[in-house]
Amino acid sequence: METRRSCQRGCFEDILLMLLIFYILMVRTCLLFWFTLQIILVQFPQKGGRVVIMRDRNTGIWDEVSISITGPVKIIDPHLVSTFFDGYKRVYLHTTTELENKSSSVVECDLNIQVTSELEGGVCIVEHLQTQQLSIPSGKRVQHTFPQLFFYKPNLWWPNGMGKQALYNVTITVDVKGHGESDSWSHMYGFRKIESYIDSATGGRLFKVNGQPIFIRGGNWILSDGLLRLSKKRYKTDIKFHADMNFNMIRCWGGGLAERPEFYHYCDIYGLLVWQEFWITGDVDGRGVPVSNPNGPLDHDLFMLCARDTVKLLRNHPSLALWVGGNEQVPPPDINNALKDELKLHPYFESLHNTGKSVQELSASVKDPSNYLDGTRIYIQGSMWDGFANGKGDFTDGPYEIQYPESFFKDDFYNYGFNPEVGSVGVPVAATIKATMPPEGWKIPLFKKLPDGYVEEVPNPIWEYHKYIPYSKPGKVHNQILLYGTPTDLNDFCLKAQLVNYIQYRALLEGWTSRMWSKYTGVLIWKTQNPWTGLRGQFYDHLHDQTAGFYGCRSAAEPVHVQLNLATYFIEVVNTLSEQLSDVAIEASVWDLEGTCPYYVVHEKLSVPSKKTVPILEMKYPKSKNPKPVYFLLLKLYKMSDYGVISRNFYWLHLPGGDYKLLEPYRKKRVPLKIRSTTFIKGSTYEMEMHVENKSKKPDSKSLTYKNNFVTRIGDGDFDMASVEPVNSAAEEKQEASLFQRIYRRFSGETDDLQVSEINGSDEGVAFFLYFSVHASEPGHKEGEDTRILPVHYSDNYFSLVPGEVMPIKISFEVPPGVTPRIRLHGWNYHSGHKVY
Repeated sequence: METRRSCQRGCFEDILLMLLIFYILMVRTCLLFWFTLQIILVQFPQKGGRVVIMRDRNTGIWDEVSISITGPVKIIDPHLVSTFFDGYKRVYLHTTTELENKSSSVVECDLNIQVTSELEGGVCIVEHLQTQQLSIPSGKRVQHTFPQLFFYKPNLWWPNGMGKQALYNVTITVDVKGHGESDSWSHMYGFRKIESYIDSATGGRLFKVNGQPIFIRGGNWILSDGLLRLSKKRYKTDIKFHADMNFNMIRCWGGGLAERPEFYHYCDIYGLLVWQEFWITGDVDGRGVPVSNPNGPLDHDLFMLCARDTVKLLRNHPSLALWVGGNEQVPPPDINNALKDELKLHPYFESLHNTGKSVQELSASVKDPSNYLDGTRIYIQGSMWDGFANGKGDFTDGPYEIQYPESFFKDDFYNYGFNPEVGSVGVPVAATIKATMPPEGWKIPLFKKLPDGYVEEVPNPIWEYHKYIPYSKPGKVHNQILLYGTPTDLNDFCLKAQLVNYIQYRALLEGWTSRMWSKYTGVLIWKTQNPWTGLRGQFYDHLHDQTAGFYGCRSAAEPVHVQLNLATYFIEVVNTLSEQLSDVAIEASVWDLEGTCPYYVVHEKLSVPSKKTVPILEMKYPKSKNPKPVYFLLLKLYKMSDYGVISRNFYWLHLPGGDYKLLEPYRKKRVPLKIRSTTFIKGSTYEMEMHVENKSKKPDSKSLTYKNNFVTRIGDGDFDMASVEPVNSAAEEKQEASLFQRIYRRFSGETDDLQVSEINGSDEGVAFFLYFSVHASEPGHKEGEDTRILPVHYSDNYFSLVPGEVMPIKISFEVPPGVTPRIRLHGWNYHSGHKVY
């Protein structure tokens, strides 16, 4: 009887649910029709047109949608400049624009400027609204400067890792008497001040944003796509990848181009400072045997016309940090002098320490800063001049090859304060090589042993064509892949290459950060990506799949970081924030290949000053009585108040003079894992949170931080997990949703799910070098076909877990129509790709 009543009650609820959904759909259709009419009426007042700023509710990103009907007066190249006083509490917005009357008669018009900001919840507030009345002669172009707008304590724009990227929407419209709105212009604008000078302590160029020094860790950008298939979607992925790596600068290399405005828009959104070079490079201008085109480019007037137009196009972006004349080359004297003159700083921005006076008080003869072509950013004549490399133009950037990881920490590795280019290896995963090359390109390099004991790699011709950089440098660096044993095939080679990629780039950035401000002011890696299927210097391939080097950089460049100095074996804490770290502790634990913990130390009650790298204690395990030849080191920096982990860093190490070949039999270990996955689906977008747990028995209960209460990192907020139901560790079964929740999910297309996967294993120990991948699950796929769904954003990947550890991993991606995604877990000792979702 009870079962029958339950069924009746369930049927009644389903009928009620369907009726409510039908009612809501009818109301929604009527409202949609009504709002569509409203949009048409709003966007086309009389004969005018406008640019609409719309906000994507999924990403929270503002975008421009142009709906334009040309009127008699056109708005041309507005220029926005902000000036700061009283410790950035008092801010003025200066605006100048050109107006062109294309009609045959004098027009009377109202010129309006409006500044809005977004509050919590997507609500916008109008900060300023100003109207000026103008008369414009027939066929004339005039320049108009608005009275400055005053802001008190505005939200400031900060680079990635220093704070939020606050943006205001500035809209300028012109209404012509008897015509209505004639033209409209809109731009997202950030209040920030960038200063730059040569640091006396290091000789390197130092950058400050809003008065705070910023240690530059970034990369060289070549081009989004070699065939110029430049898309907004690709730009968004590219720039977000750089932010995910915790980078704070992108150098647009002079051998490329000025990218489309969407590129700089997403740099504004994600906080990536832009070093923008003009289109001169030593690779084709003034170098070579014989010297190539020493007076290039051919048409100097055309070059300057393009340069001025580019400055006007990009100057309102807060992410734009500096202009540079060329790559490893100075422009010809006439071009260089013209750029110096036309990009000279406004007097207010020449001084590093403002006087507290307004711009008008600085000098009665000084023009409004928005009257300059730019006037707010420095111009440097070339990439190796004035605080970059040796500052004199000599070829003192690089090197561009594999290094011993400890070399990056040594005094003699690089002698100058700011290295604009240092490069290394970059082989992608095997699936990318198979997807982009014919079978002839799947052959791994031959390892040719030389008489002096070094190994030379001999790649196949296809790899040579794709600019492969070897993992050895005969005479300098022994082969870093062979440290793990001789690869057997492409899959094995590429997996071992990922191990090297991770170590190589983490060590590079940690080595630079170890000398933050004492020796270095910044470094840019050559390079972050390839505009084609290259096999060198990249953190993600042309298909948008990340290499392990991506996550090595993400670890090393986090704003607060615990690291091992590979030259001194001292554990260091890096604090790039403007606040002191207080009441923190370090936990260091060594794990051997048998799953035991022979070394464990906790250092408590630490304080780390802001903008400092501080050595804390020596890691003495290698000097102990019986150290293992290969071992793992786990470092955690955590808050003593709640054991919240601020920074976590995992190393695999060998004793001096050794190698990693003992890791080869370790591949046969099967460590038990448990994975809880919570999924939130909205349309084609999936957002998932994986809790991966190493179920091996903990060998020692004295360890403090196994709860892994991870503190949210700066930048993690981009993973929108607010709508994901949290995992309930006490009850793994998903509770029945309420009637209202079921209605809402069916109506909105949003679903969530909780699944638990177990990977059985009988071995105790470290689950080593785990990584997720996302695949399409379709019956029509052929064997060996590339089923990856790309791009995917991971909060971390290529990670390892010691016994008892739990790691939260956030995953975000979009799926093509009609495709069901499947999540697979791989690893050093998980080869088959276990399906976990």
